Amino acid sequence: MRSHLLNDTTAEQYRRSVTEGVERVATRLATTERPFTGVTVDALAPRIEQIDLDQPLHDTGAVLDELEDVYLRDAIYFHHPRYLAHLNCPVVIPAVLGEAVLSAVNSSLDTWDQSAGGTLIERKLIDWTTQRAGLGPAADGVFTSGGSQSNLQALLLAREEAKSNSAAKLRIFASDVSHFSVKKSAKLLGLGQDAVVSVPVDHNKRMQTVALARELERCKKAGLVPMAVVATAGTTDFGSIDPLPEIAELCAQYGTWMHVDAAYGCGLLASVTRRALLDGIERADSVTVDYHKSFFQPVSSSALLVKDAATLRHATYHAEYLNPRRMVQERIPNQVDKSLQTTRRFDALKLWMTLRTMGADGIGGLFDEVCDLAEEGWKLLAADPRYDVVVAPSLSTLVFRYIPAAVTDPSEIDRANLYARKALFASGEAVVAGTKVGARHYLKFTLLNPETRVSDIAAVLDLIAGHAEQYLGESLDRAS
Repeated sequence: MRSHLLNDTTAEQYRRSVTEGVERVATRLATTERPFTGVTVDALAPRIEQIDLDQPLHDTGAVLDELEDVYLRDAIYFHHPRYLAHLNCPVVIPAVLGEAVLSAVNSSLDTWDQSAGGTLIERKLIDWTTQRAGLGPAADGVFTSGGSQSNLQALLLAREEAKSNSAAKLRIFASDVSHFSVKKSAKLLGLGQDAVVSVPVDHNKRMQTVALARELERCKKAGLVPMAVVATAGTTDFGSIDPLPEIAELCAQYGTWMHVDAAYGCGLLASVTRRALLDGIERADSVTVDYHKSFFQPVSSSALLVKDAATLRHATYHAEYLNPRRMVQERIPNQVDKSLQTTRRFDALKLWMTLRTMGADGIGGLFDEVCDLAEEGWKLLAADPRYDVVVAPSLSTLVFRYIPAAVTDPSEIDRANLYARKALFASGEAVVAGTKVGARHYLKFTLLNPETRVSDIAAVLDLIAGHAEQYLGESLDRAS
């Protein structure tokens, strides 16, 4: 079995195997006509269940044939212009090349003696991003697995910086439409159920700073500790951006840590035309960025940024076998000193390859394109009497719902929209997301593909209406 180890004697086998795999994927990408086949769990699960993992096939070609049957054919392909659902972007080729390189070399970014140049490349990219955000010369950060981990670490730092003797007194303030990981992080950090205070949003789904000020003052008068305010720059459901300058003022007034969750909106850091939407982010104590959302990177590629590098000490633990304290005096850069993770992939290489090939303007231009597309999609929805659209897009998300002319029961309209989404997914012709606005069910386009056209949006809207009308027609037949 040593013949399968990647080393100097198997380099040619590696070349052949990877090339064969790349050919399979390239063929699938070139011939995919819809984002999904519509396969059901009941149809796919038995095909995987019947595979005996204790009986290997011994041949890469045979394994790829099997993979075609259990994965490649039925995968959901984000590169297709009618994949309009979640915050999944098509990926750029330089980043995929970086993925191939980092997987083969397999550096671990926890210590210098496992990564060398990888450590310095990651640090350079962190410096580049903090400069783009304007966080100042003392800023630092570390790559993470995603926005949830970044938010968790940011709130860990905020908890420690709050210097409270009672965790029960700590409070985190976030908008009604902030990411669920804020509440999950509070739980993981040992804070009480009441630790996260939900702040109302305005009609544009942005945090109401008047309400935030009121809650901060109430917290102070009650003898509680305002540990952190989480401002969102690109909410998952609406793409809305909280008023960062006003929130920064309130955080300064109350001595509160300001965290900006820019997992989605970080693409604006490279935008040629929309960078001003992030004004105020430079005043944050910490920032979450997900390059695998709006920098067109493969999962995972994310980071936590901090204004003051010293705050990262709260994640530091020295182990004699790994990063003993003496290494600090010897100026040996160990990224594990900053990270919640120990073993960690060299995900930074993907962004490095992208920037060195395309440049920041190339990335920002792609993100600007999808934001422009969302504006056109908004106009289309606003002019279509079949649909109610919630809010004009700040980034590239549209939330809407089909409203039939002859039906007034909100619950029946809910069911029609839920059916339409499910039926569309089952057809494989397009993939859209769903959410709730208040108590009502809505549909969602998350536009992250510059290849998507307004004509694609119009076609999908017609498909949704057709499925909803079919459901309502059948519902009337059942009722009669």
